[in-house]
Amino acid sequence: MPYRAPVPEITFCLDHVVGYSRVTETERFADATPETVSALLTEAGRICEEVLAPLNRAGDLHPAKLENGVVRTSPGFADGYRAIAEAGFAAITADPAYGGLGLPQTVATAVNEMMGSACLSLELNPLMTQGQIEALEHHASDEIKALYLPKLTSGEWCGTMNLTEPQAGSDVGALKTKAEPNGDGTYAITGQKIYISWGDNDFTENVCHLVLARLPDGKPGTKGISLFLVPKRIPEADGTPGVANSLKVVSLEHKLGLHGSPTCVMQYDGATGWLVGEPHGGIAAMFTMMNNARLGVGVHGLSIAEAATQHALAYAADRVQGRSPIENGTGTILDHADVRRMLTGMKAETFAVRALALDLAVSIDLANATGDRAMAARAAFLTPICKAYGTDTGISVADTGIQVHGGMGFIEETGAAQFYRDGRVAAIYEGTNGIQAMDLTGRKMMDGGAAAFALIDEIEAEAKAAGARGELLAATAAELRAATERMVALDLNDRFAGAVPYQHAFALTLGGLYHLRAALAEGEGSRTRLAQSFMARQMAAVPGLLAEAGLGAADLYALSAEDLVA
Repeated sequence: MPYRAPVPEITFCLDHVVGYSRVTETERFADATPETVSALLTEAGRICEEVLAPLNRAGDLHPAKLENGVVRTSPGFADGYRAIAEAGFAAITADPAYGGLGLPQTVATAVNEMMGSACLSLELNPLMTQGQIEALEHHASDEIKALYLPKLTSGEWCGTMNLTEPQAGSDVGALKTKAEPNGDGTYAITGQKIYISWGDNDFTENVCHLVLARLPDGKPGTKGISLFLVPKRIPEADGTPGVANSLKVVSLEHKLGLHGSPTCVMQYDGATGWLVGEPHGGIAAMFTMMNNARLGVGVHGLSIAEAATQHALAYAADRVQGRSPIENGTGTILDHADVRRMLTGMKAETFAVRALALDLAVSIDLANATGDRAMAARAAFLTPICKAYGTDTGISVADTGIQVHGGMGFIEETGAAQFYRDGRVAAIYEGTNGIQAMDLTGRKMMDGGAAAFALIDEIEAEAKAAGARGELLAATAAELRAATERMVALDLNDRFAGAVPYQHAFALTLGGLYHLRAALAEGEGSRTRLAQSFMARQMAAVPGLLAEAGLGAADLYALSAEDLVA
């Protein structure tokens, strides 16, 4: 079925659920008016529907290939990339001084959702570039900015990030890549990196790699890591791509999904690189890009959920099977209660993830525009929740979409399985969802739970103000508060044992808040009925999740390693 860009849904969320108007009230983003945003979203939706969506299946069936050291991308991807670049979608938030649009992260989030739903394999490319632009803006020298940012914002060049090595996955501090000073301000980078999304392509003039490596005097662990910009081709002073650098794509990974996105093993053999940020400050600099990516990957889950929901709804509305159990039914499987249960849940959770992602983006924009520390803390706390809940939801919604299709969901020709295959990795990369939960209950609660309690205060206040319509949410928020108090009192490993269910419970409670806001804004109608379903069904899981969150780790370690592997 053809993809339909959900511009009206996004606009409703911006206007009535996440308070986007607060962003335009700041001096920094005063020009990002509703009219400007509406025009941009409409154009983005058109490009996604007409240009990108037709490429999605082609990318799956005709994967990127490595031929004689050259990456050959999927049919039509070059044209799709040019449409993205010419519209400025790789540089929505970038500084206008270097050719960017200078728009809020909230707008970028909305556009990225639509691009990801239309063709997630291709959208990964501009997402990486967006993150690199932000990292360079914050940490690079003026000379690097002047040379690289105009090319990255125009889309003539694109960016990647290189963290993972064969022996250093989530434990980035175990990396072995070396950086030796050349004596002229550059460095010789030597090592191998794996899982590099869009490590090369055949449609941009240059590919710019941000690479983590260790200087000769770098200490072991993360504190001794530095960040380097290593281009595929070394630029001339005027920005023209010059000679080839000493790096290459060794191989492309054979993956479950995202076949159109070349995931590369990169080899650096004394490649010329430039230091970004301070020596041994690479993790701090890279985290600028990683936090951007964590929001972006959460949005990948949203993209998959929206596309899978549209696909399943179209199939269900057309599939005639069985006798309708209701009067004046459609005669299709939409009439059956269990199919309604699945589709309603898909739609309700997709809405919750969209609202969460946009809420996080608004918080980021307000923190950047005003310097408000409370808003920065709010954004930091929401980031792991958004990444994990977004990607978990994308997977579960895609899985349910296959179930809606029945046997046809298992047949590749229907396209239902591709959403699951493409979305599955999102719960793994940019920090697995377990790591996100550990971050939430560990680092993000080093304030004694202040950021968590501030969000719970917000939920409770709005739920109580809503009267009878908010009673269930108010009760759930009270349970979440009590569980948070217990969580803060646990030692770290006991927190980690319950971190994932706690994170999920927090996400569902926030989902209830967003649905309540939508219902109150609407008055009576389909949004209100969807909100009632979410609170009655999805939020019903919260008490059980919170009970598990407080169990601690003792029962897990009661089983020995030998017990588990016997």
